[in-house]
Amino acid sequence: MIRREFLIKSGILSTGALLAGKNVLTSCTGSGKYKELAKNTIDHVEFGHINWSWPRFVGKNGRIGRHGQHHRLNVVQLKTDQGASGWGVAAHGRGKDTEALASLINGKTVEQLFNPDTGILADDYLPFDFALHDLAGIIMDMPVYKMLGSKGPKATPVYSGMIYFDELEPEENPGGLDNLLKNCHWDYEYGYRQLKAKIGRGGRWYPHDEGLALDIEVIKLMREEFGDKIEFLVDANDAYTLLDSIDFLKGIEGIPLYWFEEPFVETYEEGKRLKEWMMANGREDTYYADGERNPDFDVCMRLGREGLMDVYLADIVGLGFTPWRNLMPSLIETGMLTSPHGWGTMIKTHYITHISAGMGNVCTVEGATIMTDDADLGNYPIKDGKITVSEDPGFGMKLINFTKD
Repeated sequence: MIRREFLIKSGILSTGALLAGKNVLTSCTGSGKYKELAKNTIDHVEFGHINWSWPRFVGKNGRIGRHGQHHRLNVVQLKTDQGASGWGVAAHGRGKDTEALASLINGKTVEQLFNPDTGILADDYLPFDFALHDLAGIIMDMPVYKMLGSKGPKATPVYSGMIYFDELEPEENPGGLDNLLKNCHWDYEYGYRQLKAKIGRGGRWYPHDEGLALDIEVIKLMREEFGDKIEFLVDANDAYTLLDSIDFLKGIEGIPLYWFEEPFVETYEEGKRLKEWMMANGREDTYYADGERNPDFDVCMRLGREGLMDVYLADIVGLGFTPWRNLMPSLIETGMLTSPHGWGTMIKTHYITHISAGMGNVCTVEGATIMTDDADLGNYPIKDGKITVSEDPGFGMKLINFTKD
């Protein structure tokens, strides 16, 4: 399902808002409720990028080849005539005419573009979603999570999403499972107490039976190494079948598992059968988590309503911050927990902490540790397996070396 259809179908944005184009929905601005936003007019819009690196080379998963180590992130910076400045990931702006995008908001007040109670006021502003949240928070001297209601905990469990098929790296001289365990220990020392291991080795990189057997061996090895000191999560990236999923769970019998993510492309029938097998075979406490990649919204919601899918995972940037704000009440009503997908950079992780602290219903946050000289990532300490949201205005992160495109 393409994104615009998803947004309309799910009710996250109305058809009217999606088609609003350049027409500002001024009736939604709160009628002067946020006077400081009305005093600030956008007079500077710049697209660019920052450079960042993971602390180690990241290899393969069940679907995609080597992920590398050094990357860049597209961002946008907004400034106002009053001297306020905010920035964020340039969501949904990649590959588009940046001058045309800038013209959509240049010369408008922040109040005409953004309402702290709901987010951006038209779908055309999605490329500026994160930057507008940051800018509004800075103008109002308020962390973003407080705009969202402060309904959740300030500290949320956080997991490392960086345990890939590390036995295959480095490619010229593979380190085997000792390399995988070394990376697990790095993440543990960093503060993580949940580790998510990629599985699905038989999807591309190993013969089927050998790959499945190694997936099982990896989890047993991690359990032997760490015992009860960590919680285990697994992610098959849709590389399994239903039978593979059951065989894997049988293979790690007796090992507690926090969640099973993306075992296969979600369907109602197979999702139902997997969850029913889990409930009947000692996996009542293991979450079934899905909805990250090209989610079928109707299927996910049906599984959620029936208590079959436990955690919804749509990406924080791929869906958007405002759409996530608008979707969350429906998920809460459905009884489905959430963990917005945050793989890539710790910047996404930090965004998710504001969803968690602001709205609650986030069971754990995906961590993707990065190093960068181009941004100050703010005060989001990770200690004893939890990450604490920043109390600084906006998202509490600052650009240092912004490279203009």
